[in-house]
Amino acid sequence: MKSIFDWLSANEQMIYIIILVIFLGFIVISRVPTVLHTPLMSHANAISGVVIIGAIIVMGRADSNNYGALILGLLAVIAGAINVVGGFVVTDRMMEMFKKKK
Repeated sequence: MKSIFDWLSANEQMIYIIILVIFLGFIVISRVPTVLHTPLMSHANAISGVVIIGAIIVMGRADSNNYGALILGLLAVIAGAINVVGGFVVTDRMMEMFKKKK
């Protein structure tokens, strides 16, 4: 338990930054007009692609005995892939709404 508190106190500024970024992201995304959601999803897909590539690089450079880095990298790849696929599905459904019906 002491090691957890030591880690939290050593990374206190990073934790504050992550919390502020989460709130800022929520505020920014919630105020986006519905017309801009499709371009926003495209950018989110691009960011998720960068996350996937970064996770693959981290997994490739991690020591084979460092299970924590490997598991986090695997989870990042899975979460990023789900986000990319879901983003494309949502974008496709939104684009279908704007097509003219025959």
